[in-house]
Amino acid sequence: MATAKYTYGLGRRKSATARARLFKGKGGITINGKSVEEYFSGNKALMAEITDPLALVGKQKDLDISIKVSGGGLSGQVDAIKLAISKAITTDAIDLRPVLKKAGFLKRDPREKERKKYGLRSARKREQFSKR
Repeated sequence: MATAKYTYGLGRRKSATARARLFKGKGGITINGKSVEEYFSGNKALMAEITDPLALVGKQKDLDISIKVSGGGLSGQVDAIKLAISKAITTDAIDLRPVLKKAGFLKRDPREKERKKYGLRSARKREQFSKR
């Protein structure tokens, strides 16, 4: 069996990791073997956010995308998927890099959850102070 040529991109956000493969096709998107509608339970806002990098460069109907995503919540996964798709697009077409960079799709959001410290209730919350 011949393997199809694809471009690869990796994206991370919080504790979510997404690996995207872009194939020549008709615009289909599968996430962990499911369709986008099935994976996000019909949440139109999240589905539209995934295709933002493709819409910006005008390749929505030219590429099929296969995504493996793990960890995090849905919002973190969407941001990781956007970054992975953007990176995969730039490996294939370097001339599109300035467009995606200006729109902010190639920047990883570095914010992570802060760990809980001992002696505190959470990362920063303390017990209530009592003067008397």
